[in-house]
Amino acid sequence: MNQRARISMSGEEVAAFLEAGRKLQLATINADGTPHLVTMFYGLDDKGRITFWTYAKSQKALNLARDPRVSCLVELGDDYSELRGVLVYGRVTPLDSPEDVLDTGMRVARRMTPGVADEQLRPYVEHTGRKRLAYVVEPAKVVSWDHRRIT
Repeated sequence: MNQRARISMSGEEVAAFLEAGRKLQLATINADGTPHLVTMFYGLDDKGRITFWTYAKSQKALNLARDPRVSCLVELGDDYSELRGVLVYGRVTPLDSPEDVLDTGMRVARRMTPGVADEQLRPYVEHTGRKRLAYVVEPAKVVSWDHRRIT
């Protein structure tokens, strides 16, 4: 077995890793073709897909309206032997309904503020949600690694 295969995570391990994470690096494509890379809190929908929201006037929203392709990186570890990560390549689908935006906002807010009750989060999410767009990432390819498996 080659090293790449040895360090790859199983589907279940990828799902658990994404469930445990809080932030990701989101790459969209600027009009001139350069990458636009930002750190985002994210949520997961009922199918385990990455969801996020952003202000409608943000650069990433403008980029996604033009080109829905994204890369999403969630990673952990400081030393090489500790590095773990999941890289999801895909396309976003906008979540247009106010209910979907609110649901996405709540999923994200829960990760931003672990342990805070939904009743406390909802006013913030409802207020900021009026100016936000929500998305779900439809994965096309998932790459993973867990360097703790290197012996």
